[in-house]
Amino acid sequence: MSTDAVTASGPDAEATGRSSPRSGRAAVLVQGQGALAFLVVLCVVASLQFDSFATGANLSSILVQSSFLAVVALGMTFVIMTGGIDLSVGSVFALGGVLAAYASQFGVVAAVVVPLVVCGLIGLLQGWIIARLGLEPFIVTLAGLLFARGLLLLITDSGTTTYRVPEGSAFRQLAQGDLLGVPIPILVVVVLYALGTLVLYRTSFGPTVLAIGGQQDAAVLMGLPVGRTKVVTYVMSGLLAGFAGVMIASYTSAGVTVIGVGFELTAIAAVVLGGTLLSGGAGTVLRTLVGVLLLQVIANIINQVGSLPSAWQAVVQGAILLGVVVVQRYLTRSERL
Repeated sequence: MSTDAVTASGPDAEATGRSSPRSGRAAVLVQGQGALAFLVVLCVVASLQFDSFATGANLSSILVQSSFLAVVALGMTFVIMTGGIDLSVGSVFALGGVLAAYASQFGVVAAVVVPLVVCGLIGLLQGWIIARLGLEPFIVTLAGLLFARGLLLLITDSGTTTYRVPEGSAFRQLAQGDLLGVPIPILVVVVLYALGTLVLYRTSFGPTVLAIGGQQDAAVLMGLPVGRTKVVTYVMSGLLAGFAGVMIASYTSAGVTVIGVGFELTAIAAVVLGGTLLSGGAGTVLRTLVGVLLLQVIANIINQVGSLPSAWQAVVQGAILLGVVVVQRYLTRSERL
C-alpha cells in the first residue's frame, strides 16, 4: 500500500503529528460547550451539597450579581474578538457609577446620560488612538485606566466624598425594581445579549470584527473598514462599562469610589472562560454570559462553604482561567491540524 493511502488516525496520526477529523470535531465541541458543561455540573453538585444553593432567592441573587459583570464583559467580548484588549473598563465602570450618583440629583435622564457621554468619549478617544495612530491597545487602555480612575478621584476629592442617590428618586428603580417579578438587571442583560447576538450574526459589523481578529492584513486587503470597526468596538466597551456603572449606582443608591479595582481582569476572565480566543478572530456573545455565570457560581459556592475566606475566590478563578487558556491553546492547535 502506498503512503498516500494511509489515513491520519490512531498511531499513524501521532507519528505524523496530525489529528483525525473526529478529534478535530471533538476539539471544536469542547471549546464551544466546555464552559457550559462545567457550569451545569457545578450547579448540580452544589445543589446536592448545599440545601440553600438551588433556592429561588439564591439563584436570583446570583443572576443579579452577575448582571453588572455581564454588561461589562459584553463590550469586552467584541474588543477581544478584534484582537484587542480594554484594561480601562474597571475604572470606567467605577467612574460611571460616581457620575450617575452625582447626576441623579438632577433627574433620571441626567443620571443615565451624563455617565454614558463621558464613558463613551473615553472609549472613543482610546479607539481613535489605537485605530488611527497604531498604538498597542494594552498601553492605550492602561493609560485610559489611569485617566478614568484619576478623574473619579478628582470628582470625589480623592475618594473622601460619596455621592448618594436622593431618597425616593425614580433612578433607584433602574436596578432595584422588577418587571413581572423579574429583577430589572436580569432583563437588561437579556436584552443587551440578544442585541449583541444580532449584531454579531445579523449585521456586517460582526463578521468584520471576527475578520479583523483573525487576520487584520487580509481584512484590509478585502476593503473592510478596519479602523472604523475598531473605534466602534472601543466606544461600545466604554458605553457598556459606563452603563454597568449606572446600574451599580442605582443598585447601591450611591457612587462607590472603591469598586471596579481589578474588574477589567474579571471581565477578561469571563470572556476567555466563555471560549473567546485572546488572540481574536473567534468567539460568541452567549458563551461570554456562560463565563460570567460560571465565575459568579464559583463565588457563591465559596460563600456557601462559609469556612473559606473570600480570597479563595480569586485563587480558584485564577486556577480555572489558567487551565482554560492552556486547554484553548491545545484545542486551537487541534482544530488547525
